[in-house]
Amino acid sequence: MATKKLSLKDKYALLTRDLDWDFTYEDRKEAFPFEEFEGIKITDWSKWEDPFRLTMDSYWKYQAEKEKKLYAILDAFAQNNGQLNVTDPRYVNAIKVFLTGISPQEYQAHQGFAHIGRQYGGVGARVACQMQSLDELRHVQTQIHAMSHYNKYFDGFQNWSHMQDRLWYLSVPTSFFHDARSAGPFEFLVSIGFSFEYVLTNLLFVPFMSGAAYNGDMATVTFGFSAQSDEARHMTLGLEVIKFLLEQHEDNVPIVQKWIDKWFWRGTRLLSLVGMMMDYMLPNKVMSWKEAWEVYFEEAGGALFKDLARYGITMPKYAEQVEIEKEHVSHQAWWTFYTYGQAAGFHTWIPTDEELDWLSEKYPSTFDKYYRPRWELAKKMEAEGKRFYNGTLLQLCSCCQLPLLFTEPDDPTLIAQRETHYKGEHYHFCSDGCKEIFEEEPEKYVQSWLPVHQIFQGNCGGPDLPGILQHCGINVGSDNMDIKGSPDEQRWNKWKGVA
Repeated sequence: MATKKLSLKDKYALLTRDLDWDFTYEDRKEAFPFEEFEGIKITDWSKWEDPFRLTMDSYWKYQAEKEKKLYAILDAFAQNNGQLNVTDPRYVNAIKVFLTGISPQEYQAHQGFAHIGRQYGGVGARVACQMQSLDELRHVQTQIHAMSHYNKYFDGFQNWSHMQDRLWYLSVPTSFFHDARSAGPFEFLVSIGFSFEYVLTNLLFVPFMSGAAYNGDMATVTFGFSAQSDEARHMTLGLEVIKFLLEQHEDNVPIVQKWIDKWFWRGTRLLSLVGMMMDYMLPNKVMSWKEAWEVYFEEAGGALFKDLARYGITMPKYAEQVEIEKEHVSHQAWWTFYTYGQAAGFHTWIPTDEELDWLSEKYPSTFDKYYRPRWELAKKMEAEGKRFYNGTLLQLCSCCQLPLLFTEPDDPTLIAQRETHYKGEHYHFCSDGCKEIFEEEPEKYVQSWLPVHQIFQGNCGGPDLPGILQHCGINVGSDNMDIKGSPDEQRWNKWKGVA
């Protein structure tokens, strides 16, 4: 008699239900010690549902097909000197930011999901997290391969893993994931699976991949397409996590709301780096940061939180402040990097006249009033041979680790600064949101590795800037400072026959 072929649903049920085990000589709570650590109450793990119902055999089949297509295109890109099709040498600096700031965090996400995949009593959640762990590992590997082609022709790609734990602004994304990974298993799922992957991931991936397409970088575009089906699963897992937790017990609602508030704020602070990339680093621009925020959060996120309202979940606490700040954060971030270009791992520049006009069009209420005058002054100083570099060390936020570069929500001319005391020490913050997060878990954040503090303590090379940059793995003048006259620009002009 022929054996009946199992459906995908039946296979998934066998994998995620029938392979679980009962505990006889050990206490189940001791087997999953972190499950009750955060106060989350799970009444029935069988209610966990994965809409994709993936089994490992189908997972490897799908991923193998994507790998074949991806690497075929990457090979073609390399063989046809794809770097010659990039619009401008300035664009490559956006890829440097991605490789140094985002790719290492994909690996942290891989480690985080691998860890929590062991911590849940429900086997469906364990399987879902292990698959996402594999996805994140694949992402970092394919990103490195997609961008490795540029390492042959441009400076600043060679030390990305070395820079991660040393370079001042890379502590921002690194600390974000360290914060998540040192939390409990359910908070990690809310922070990465929901707040980042579901609520904010489109604000990261769409601008970068669309920007790559608009600027002739088909290697990065191809990686983006290859990762998109993975991201669809991740977003679905993030939404499933939230609904599962909220439906399990009413006591979970305030805990989940607190996490959403925290990780929304931490995520938006991190994405200010993406905003500056969109508005300033792309020669051919896709949309402004303000437009992206309105489309991907205010519209899409607004609909999401209306849906979650029936569970008692409200819009993240500081959403209204971010709505105000969307007019400012990209300009303030790029100005900071421009004035500290001597200490960054990529080149900086003054926007062209056409780009200034584009910014005026996209930010009609604020750009000409607050930011164009700065760039006009910077342009005048550069023409006089006085290109401005700030020689001071930045004051860092003790939570998000960004410099105190943002302004008060109601006064764009005044730098925002908050402070608190804890056990005799003085801590500074860029916002009310970061101060509140710190005060909720001070013992966690007092352990932060703040680059400027480490420089003063002599733990980052030194004692001068050349020594610090050597410690970070930056070749002075080649990997950083102004794009004008840099080796990147010189090679580009030679390829294009520009005098």
